[in-house]
Amino acid sequence: MTAPKLFISYSWSNPTHEQWVLFLATELRESGVDVILDKWDLKEGHDAIAFMEKMVNDPEIKKVAIIADEVYVAKADGRRGGVGTETQIISKEVYEKQDQDKFVVIVAQKDETGKPYLPTYYKSRIYIDLSDPVRYNENFEKLLRWIFDKPIYNKPALGEKPAFLEESQSISLGTTPHFKRTIDALKNSKPFALGALDEYLNRFAENLEKYRIDKNDREQEFDELVVKSIESFLPHRNELIQLFVTIAQYAANEDVIKTVHRFIEKIAPYMFRPEHIAQWQEWDFDNFKFLVHEIFLYLEAILIKYERFNPANYLMEQRYYLPGNSDYGRDVMVGFTVFRQYMRSLGYRNERMKLNRLSLRAELLKQRCSGIGIDFRYILQADFILFMRAEIEAETDWRWWPETLLYLGHFHSPFEIFARATSKKYFDKMKCLLGIESPDDLSELLHSYKERERELPRWEFKSFDPYSLLNYEQLAKRP
Repeated sequence: MTAPKLFISYSWSNPTHEQWVLFLATELRESGVDVILDKWDLKEGHDAIAFMEKMVNDPEIKKVAIIADEVYVAKADGRRGGVGTETQIISKEVYEKQDQDKFVVIVAQKDETGKPYLPTYYKSRIYIDLSDPVRYNENFEKLLRWIFDKPIYNKPALGEKPAFLEESQSISLGTTPHFKRTIDALKNSKPFALGALDEYLNRFAENLEKYRIDKNDREQEFDELVVKSIESFLPHRNELIQLFVTIAQYAANEDVIKTVHRFIEKIAPYMFRPEHIAQWQEWDFDNFKFLVHEIFLYLEAILIKYERFNPANYLMEQRYYLPGNSDYGRDVMVGFTVFRQYMRSLGYRNERMKLNRLSLRAELLKQRCSGIGIDFRYILQADFILFMRAEIEAETDWRWWPETLLYLGHFHSPFEIFARATSKKYFDKMKCLLGIESPDDLSELLHSYKERERELPRWEFKSFDPYSLLNYEQLAKRP
């Protein structure tokens, strides 16, 4: 399917509004819409008016979004500036063409009485309201459905089963209004920020139950159900990633990190058999095993990327409570290595489909790391640090298998954090991640790898060199 082209018409009202439009345009492009925006497509030397006329009249551009705020409406109704020129073109199109699906007004601002700002020529038409942060996600979905011509309700042909009954329904965790409120509260240090975060994470954890796979679906192989469940979770994972980035940038304090710790603790039991299930197989909870592992990996990667070393260390050094209905059969406290559980369904899938992959799990993790603002190298770095931390603390429950290090390649240069740690000052800041006091504390473990006394993870002929990745010889050598 060719990506639909969308032109955005708006006013340069102020820097905040311009940034809002840019964010919307970016979010649309990440959702598969070929957005045309003057900031990206109108270059020096171009005729601005000719550009506007082409964008509005070009038959290849099927959709035009009009961002209406107070300044835009004033210019449009007064036929002033570039907006006024666009209005003359757009209003003629709106009123004279029978096909009116090309244009929609997106309300970005309302007046003091709550009335939306709308151009005069558009007063009687239906608009999309993105001015309310609480309903932003819901109405953003409406915008996407309009762009892709995929309305929620389709009129079925007479005598035939309505098309919408055949569409698979996406799973909602009901977190959208809480998410927007939490992000705003954390960024602006509002008094209720911690309560909003706790409310959001609790709802997320409770509703994760909706992703439990129905074993009665016999029309597909179970591994196929696992992969589809993982794929459908992507929007919710991205929501969490945005939350983690906000925490790392604005609110990585002790109370917030403790709340996040309790959240991870709440979702961990999904990896194991719940009390109400009497009959099960080892792979029945594999989708949860992948999701919990991925969430924790991204959480650590983001905290380390933003150099929130103490919070990242806190989540590694703390224990996590697993209730008695887990595989242990009793209440236990376990370390972070519990978040990486073997997934038999992916091994079965690899054999069933003759994929010949060294690690389907690593492949999925890499494929899903796009369009989220977190480069895959930060995932590799966090995976390696988690591996080393578990190796140094040999008393942990399991080894941490660093799935993603399969993609290191042949040249194992130091990770960024260890390249920077040639400075003793920087090393002293980040050493808590490994739970050591000096580089010498690593010597015995590295020697055991060199002498093959302790085996490194391996994928057939592929492995990695901790000595090089740690930049061991250069650690803390400079002031």
